[in-house]
Amino acid sequence: MSEAIRLTPPLTDADVERLRSGDRVLISGTIYTGRDAAHKRLVDLLEQGKELPLPLQGEIIYFVGPTPARPGHAIGAAGPTTSYRMDSYSPTLLAHGLKGMIGKGGRSQAVKDAMKTYKGIYFTAVGGAGALLAQRIKKAEVIAYEDLGPEAIRRLEVEDFPVVVVNDIYGNDLYEQGVSQYQK
Repeated sequence: MSEAIRLTPPLTDADVERLRSGDRVLISGTIYTGRDAAHKRLVDLLEQGKELPLPLQGEIIYFVGPTPARPGHAIGAAGPTTSYRMDSYSPTLLAHGLKGMIGKGGRSQAVKDAMKTYKGIYFTAVGGAGALLAQRIKKAEVIAYEDLGPEAIRRLEVEDFPVVVVNDIYGNDLYEQGVSQYQK
């Protein structure tokens, strides 16, 4: 197994161009959270020409609704949520500079096409491992939409946050490759 690639957002086109489906990646630095309700609000703001509550250029959004933090911890369990819920919004965010998304499950063809066009990347984090993933989150702060509770947008400081590339800009899809490999 190859060594993990280390990334620190904001990501550049060159960062994304070197990633391939199946690559293991460790992310350190700032990432943001957001689920479907927050994504809808962000896209509505873009359509109205208004400023967003977070930067998009080169950034990564983690599709997660964490549980409340226990005393002494930055965040509660923080496992990925199903990504197709964001499929209708992701192409717009990619067109406005978003570079990375972290979730679980497959993406629509429209999202895959947008990743090729705008040089974006889709990572998966291990589902069901929210408590373990939370150990890689050193700081969490709500920065927008507090009324959405766990779905509010948070700024996370992560250290060696483990993900795997599912969709790269070359049209590769780890989920499809896996099915194909084991059908033989």
